[in-house]
Amino acid sequence: MKIGNIEIKGFAALAPMAGVADRAMREICMEHGASFCVGELASSKGITLGDKKSAKLLSCTQKERPIASQLFGCEPQIMAEAAQRALDFKPDFIDINMGCPAPKVAGNGGGSALMKSPELAEKIVRAVVGAVNVPVTVKMRTGWDSASLNAVELAKRCENAGASMITVHGRTRMQMYAPEIDYETIYNVKKAVKIPVVANGDITDGKSAKFMYEATGCDFVMVGRAARGNPFVFEEINAYLEGKAYEMPTLKQKFETLKKQIELMKEYKDPVNAMLEARKHTAWYMQGLHGAAALRRECGEINTIEDVERICQKALEQNSDL
Repeated sequence: MKIGNIEIKGFAALAPMAGVADRAMREICMEHGASFCVGELASSKGITLGDKKSAKLLSCTQKERPIASQLFGCEPQIMAEAAQRALDFKPDFIDINMGCPAPKVAGNGGGSALMKSPELAEKIVRAVVGAVNVPVTVKMRTGWDSASLNAVELAKRCENAGASMITVHGRTRMQMYAPEIDYETIYNVKKAVKIPVVANGDITDGKSAKFMYEATGCDFVMVGRAARGNPFVFEEINAYLEGKAYEMPTLKQKFETLKKQIELMKEYKDPVNAMLEARKHTAWYMQGLHGAAALRRECGEINTIEDVERICQKALEQNSDL
């Protein structure tokens, strides 16, 4: 698959997840087979006003490539200006968010709220495409609610405005993340446009990735929540779809990856905040283990890398069979 003139290898990309898929996690996932990744959601208005926090979300490293800077907003000119400023960080492409369901984003007219205003959404894509010299992509949902499944219309508008790729999360904004994926709408989007279509939602392993490919005819898949505490999911998907055997890493190897990720977090962020954020990442690595509930409670008290090592050692002792 190509995004514009960018060659994409493999089968699955890492989805953008605000407050989760930071630079450290993105590097780790790319190292373990993710095909491309998308940065954390950044406010176009914040970027144009010089907000340092918004700009920091755009930073990326060579180890993350190919990577997109993802922007949200509802004003074409401001989105275009923000996209131009994002180029300072040298992303491989710009992704426009039309799928985020969070009230602080959609409530201000951005993210999934744009699905209620397809004409405005088209103007935004056209403005951003005209402002940058890299491919522009769009991430959307199937619609705002079940009464307005307009992803097909919006995808055609985005293609008409110059978008190079469409990603569809197979749920409406009102459904958030809970119900079953709407494979039919993704399939209809794929039939309606000539640009690549990426399918997102409930892809947790090779089997579910293959089902998504077959059910929707998509060109690519994107993994979100299943990558939390499991960056190895990309290697597993790649092997499954290539018909190759895959041996999951041992628990000890998984914990070495966790510690590497946390060290990267400490390097890229304020170390104190990094350790606070390490609590949730460590807890995700404990999912499915014997004694997981108690281990996750201990994760809520992590303050140092030594705390992480202690919890990992305890988990290894309780799960010597893994």
